[in-house]
Amino acid sequence: MMKTNFRRSLVAASVSALLAVSGAALAASNTDGSIYGKANAGSAITYKNVNTGVTRTIYADDKGRFNVSSVPAGTYEIVNDKGIKQTIQVVVGTGTNVSFDSTEVIQVMGSRIQRIDTSSVESSTVYDMDSIFELPIPRDTVAVALLTPGAVQGGSNFGRNLPVFGGSSIAENGYYIDGMDVTNLRTMLSFANLPQDAVAQTQVKSGGYGVEYGRSLGGIVNIVTRSGSNDFNFGGSVYWTPDSLRASDKDVTTVQLDGSEVVTTYNSGDKEDNLEYNVFASGPIIEDKLFFFAMVEGQKKERTNYGTSSSYSYDITNPQYFAKLNWFITNDHSLRFTYINNEVEKDYSSYSVYNDADGNVVLGRLGELGNSYPLESGGTMSVIGYTGYLTDNLTLNLQYGKLTNKYEKVPNLPGDTCPLSYDTTGALSFAQRISIGCWNSPDQTTVIDQVDDEDERTSWKADFEWVLGDHTLRFGYNDESYDATSPGEKYSGDAYYRFMTSHENNGCNINGVDLPCGTETVRVRKYNTQTATFGVDNTAWYIEDSWQILENLLIYGGVRGETFTNYDGNGDVFLESDNLIAPRLGFSWDLDGDSTKKLYGTIGRYYIPVPANTNIRATRTESFYEDFYYAPDGWNADGSPVTLGAKIGPSTVDEQVANPEVIADRNLNPMYQDELILGYQQQITDNWTLGAKLMGRKIGDGMDDFCGHDGFVRWAQDNGYDNFDPHSMQGCMIVNPGNDITIAMDLEDDGNLTVVTTPNSYHGLPDYERKYLGLELTAERSLADSWKANFSYVISKTYGNAEGYVNSSLAQEDPGATQDFDHANFMHGANGNLPTDHTHQLKAYGLYELTDELNLSLSLSATSGIPLSCQGYVNLDNMMVGDGTTAYDYGNFRRYSASSFYCQNGNGEQVLTKRGDAGRSNWLYTADMGLTYRPAAVEGLTLQATVYNLFNFQDADSFDQEKDLGRGNPEVSPNFLRPTGYQEGRHVQFTARYSF
Repeated sequence: MMKTNFRRSLVAASVSALLAVSGAALAASNTDGSIYGKANAGSAITYKNVNTGVTRTIYADDKGRFNVSSVPAGTYEIVNDKGIKQTIQVVVGTGTNVSFDSTEVIQVMGSRIQRIDTSSVESSTVYDMDSIFELPIPRDTVAVALLTPGAVQGGSNFGRNLPVFGGSSIAENGYYIDGMDVTNLRTMLSFANLPQDAVAQTQVKSGGYGVEYGRSLGGIVNIVTRSGSNDFNFGGSVYWTPDSLRASDKDVTTVQLDGSEVVTTYNSGDKEDNLEYNVFASGPIIEDKLFFFAMVEGQKKERTNYGTSSSYSYDITNPQYFAKLNWFITNDHSLRFTYINNEVEKDYSSYSVYNDADGNVVLGRLGELGNSYPLESGGTMSVIGYTGYLTDNLTLNLQYGKLTNKYEKVPNLPGDTCPLSYDTTGALSFAQRISIGCWNSPDQTTVIDQVDDEDERTSWKADFEWVLGDHTLRFGYNDESYDATSPGEKYSGDAYYRFMTSHENNGCNINGVDLPCGTETVRVRKYNTQTATFGVDNTAWYIEDSWQILENLLIYGGVRGETFTNYDGNGDVFLESDNLIAPRLGFSWDLDGDSTKKLYGTIGRYYIPVPANTNIRATRTESFYEDFYYAPDGWNADGSPVTLGAKIGPSTVDEQVANPEVIADRNLNPMYQDELILGYQQQITDNWTLGAKLMGRKIGDGMDDFCGHDGFVRWAQDNGYDNFDPHSMQGCMIVNPGNDITIAMDLEDDGNLTVVTTPNSYHGLPDYERKYLGLELTAERSLADSWKANFSYVISKTYGNAEGYVNSSLAQEDPGATQDFDHANFMHGANGNLPTDHTHQLKAYGLYELTDELNLSLSLSATSGIPLSCQGYVNLDNMMVGDGTTAYDYGNFRRYSASSFYCQNGNGEQVLTKRGDAGRSNWLYTADMGLTYRPAAVEGLTLQATVYNLFNFQDADSFDQEKDLGRGNPEVSPNFLRPTGYQEGRHVQFTARYSF
């Protein structure tokens, strides 16, 4: 019983301490922590890792200060030359303060909260594995990050679980595992996964981070994995989320033009049953020297999803792996190696929906089997690191890593030589289409070249730290290359046919031509893209100084230099930005000199790279053709038209050829953000710490693609280039909106390119604008009297004319290539509160020890709604030439969906609205509860039951913001502002863990 109580007190101490950390020491690396403090001048300080036995001795300087960096996370005994001992907990990226100023022995164990880290200027929180296990938190990295004050759930329109920090978009965060950047550099919307039970600590930086970190405008999520020790440990866990205890989710319904309401997204019948289990082993290979940790995680995940025209199911049963080695060659030199295999193999099947005798869809029952095939995704990660204490004052860190990631890709299926064909003649909407012909519906919409859709990243980094008196200097260099291989696509059978009839719903108008109602026509589309590998190279150097200018005042200064290079599918550079200088300054003032009151602040600049998605979208060779024809004789058995009649209206031609000269503005600047933070922390009692932080952020030189050409036509006419043909230009170009555009143009239509600067007055693009202002208030109580808790409230405002690397309103996840700045008309009315604007955020979590064996935990949140807007068809009036004919851009922008702020008013008039005019969405609430039982009779056993969404809140979390039914249609959509998605319903997870 004594041993059990000691372990409980140790866990309680680490939990209360780690959840309290707010600010990571800049003298600590992104894989380790640091120890700093005061002792007698010149005295010897010895620290020993309790778990590994690794011991090292350092000496206080002539002022009695000592500071040691790159200390692996863990429990340490610190002893001075008088034999006074302290026990401390070191966590990732954080400085732990140790003082031998007096003869008092301070044992940093028990319930006292960890003292505030005054060696830091950052805004950071660290969560360890034990603390997370105590809380009702889902088993994923994002759920942990969302505990952080100011972090809010984003991506509901995308079906993604990703965080938003400080008004940034979900595509602007950075993710690290054991020091390696594992952010998906193609989309910025995912990161390398790993078995969650292999995580030791998770550090979340919500702002103000040092120059070691870059390539992010939002937050940093930094994971350190588990390691072995001198004790052999074995164990395993089982996690079961049964479908039988899952609440039925809400269906999404839409109103038809005849007023009837139909289900369009069947959620209530979906089924999901998840079973995850793992076993681990760890211990010494050579005592005090070489340690291992290894884990295998199995899974059995079953999912069935019911749709309106088809359904699907899949099983995932393959295992995943994790392994880590730590070799302390000497007390001054160590190596570490991490390997992760996160491959996922799905057994996927598609089905037609099941209909009863009256033709109604029957939920919970699958129809005829369509296709079955495997889907593969994920990959591997390996990273090796070295730490060397070259002298007492000079530390070297080296790291090399490699990562691969594969995307799901549907194989070629039977019917891939048949054209993709639909019949909508007489239908009221495209949703009522009927597939015809022999193409493989619903899976085979394109034919994909049979190469893996895969990314590969290699990265290396060197980092030095040099302590010179009152100065702690760090300087380093990082280089990473990223290759994204993307298979080409084309429509099944090389063509896409849609048979349609001119009727009242489309004003009896086809492709801008008035036709007799009932005329049968066919739309013909052809589409081809190139298979290629698109590269990204990013490098950075950085140098910083943490200067203890006064006894209680730390001044931080650093500068980071970035270089971003992007390559097209032919391996040619199309975008290169170097000498991007990001300075950062900060201070930390220990007001009373005892680490109980801290005033801190930072100001700095942060750059984000151009993702590989931009390379793929902007430089890949591709072509798109669309024409409309009369269809006098119907269609063949394969779905193609028997006869193509006369063409109706103009052709749409969009051809893109990889040519670096015409893709990006010659003076293009990558997107950057300036940030200002001022904060205060105070420990008001042994158990309570309060905090307040004010943050401001502003985007500078936003970057996006621009697809308008009429401005170039007008400039050419004004400058006497009468032979200029806009078809010679790229379909879309990468620019800094609001700036003049410098790009190569074929002015005489003779194949010769000339670099030309066209003033922005010809294009009318506004400056890219996003601003954030937020006030964060926190209160934390460490474990005492059987309970602990954490509270936070954030009031904020995010406003401007662009959300960032994604567009949530349109569910467009195209970093660097959203629709926002495709044409000036899309920016009319765009200023306002942005989709990431949540005025109020409240969070609370904690636990209560009911008995020595039984704990109750809660996690609560309330988040105010986002602004809603009116989405309609872009105004084409200024795309008309004076004689009434259409300008070049007319055809291209006419095919955009309802995605501008011009909306019909119900009288057939197109009216300009403003972003946010449609009010705000509802508040969202969550409440999760967990019960943890550790029977004293079975040491090492933990049983848990967790209820997510305890009260089964299923409020709407996404909305239809399209008001227009169709271009030229005076009617307003009956589904305007109706919900398109809801919160996931209540579900229960059972957990059993055992270790010995």
